[in-house]
Amino acid sequence: MDWGSLQAILGGVNKHSTSIGKIWLTVLFIFRIMILVVAAEKVWGDEQQDFVCNTLQPGCKNVCYDEFFPISHIRLWALQLIFVSTPALLVAMHVAYRRREKKRKCSENIDIEKLKRQKFHIEGPLWWTYTSSIFFRIIFESVFMYTFYFMYKGYKMPRLVKCDAWPCPNMVDCFVSRPTEKTMFTIFMLAVSGICMLLNVVELCYLVLKFCMKKPKTIKSLPHH
Repeated sequence: MDWGSLQAILGGVNKHSTSIGKIWLTVLFIFRIMILVVAAEKVWGDEQQDFVCNTLQPGCKNVCYDEFFPISHIRLWALQLIFVSTPALLVAMHVAYRRREKKRKCSENIDIEKLKRQKFHIEGPLWWTYTSSIFFRIIFESVFMYTFYFMYKGYKMPRLVKCDAWPCPNMVDCFVSRPTEKTMFTIFMLAVSGICMLLNVVELCYLVLKFCMKKPKTIKSLPHH
């Protein structure tokens, strides 16, 4: 996957974000995407090869592995990052639309480079787009954290799993490679996911509070008859 393209897109959105949004993006790339790219492959690279069962029955090992690990942690984390990052594309599209409209209205006397560097304030329709993107990020983070818990029956990687699925001849013991390391890695990734979700909640509350405080001032500034 080309994470560089995603970083370029989100980097453009980051220019129009709040300070909390900038912190969220930094945490996302340093503690989630970089860790996933650099370390996760080494931790989970041997997950199926070193999944050992005390039977030589053909197909039993594959069936037991599929039963306890239906989706690879790496692929699920990658899918989570894609879903969490996608709402930011709404903001990028909105900003691109605003720039195109401004360019169309001022086609003769506008500096294209200056327009690209221009920062748009989070207000009006852009406020609704930005807050909606944060809301969806919170939803996606929550859904994936629950999916991890439900799919793997907790966040702790077991040392031993028992399997009696066909074509296993009886109850078979299967052993997971480096379960402690994988448990610590899983907890770290989920903890960072929780931090990102907390930052999203704080940013959403900040934007809503700022909007509510600004509204009375707008009402007071209206002329009275």
